[in-house]
Amino acid sequence: MFSRRAILMGSATLVGFSLLPSAALAQIEDVFATSDGVAINGYDSVAYFLEEKPVLGSDEFTTEYKHVIWKFASSQNRDMFVGDPQKYAPQYGGYCAYAVALGATASTDPAAWTIYNGKLYLNFSLGVRSRWRRDPDKYIEMADKNWPGVLD
Repeated sequence: MFSRRAILMGSATLVGFSLLPSAALAQIEDVFATSDGVAINGYDSVAYFLEEKPVLGSDEFTTEYKHVIWKFASSQNRDMFVGDPQKYAPQYGGYCAYAVALGATASTDPAAWTIYNGKLYLNFSLGVRSRWRRDPDKYIEMADKNWPGVLD
């Protein structure tokens, strides 16, 4: 059960999440993408697993998955993704995992990431990631119940 403070913090967070750019609000897709159709802000999703840090992808190594472009730092990373995209794609289409847990969507900061139980989760900011990491099992359970209904 949520405390009054948690409810108030969650409400404030949702208000903050609702301040996404109008382009992001105009059309909510299965995968969060930039205005030019690039997933996870152009970062290499495989690199989070292999290098344990955010690595910007290259225009040289791309693939299309779920109607958006995914960029990678190398052809090896791209090929690993193509071989098993569900393993390497971030959960909840790259939307903020904490926001999805609260029944909303939000963009993500490539530096605010976590690999938990072999899956990649992204968050809106480092502060939000800190909150999410306090009880990831709870937030994953909540987000799983909300996803993909939050896209409606």
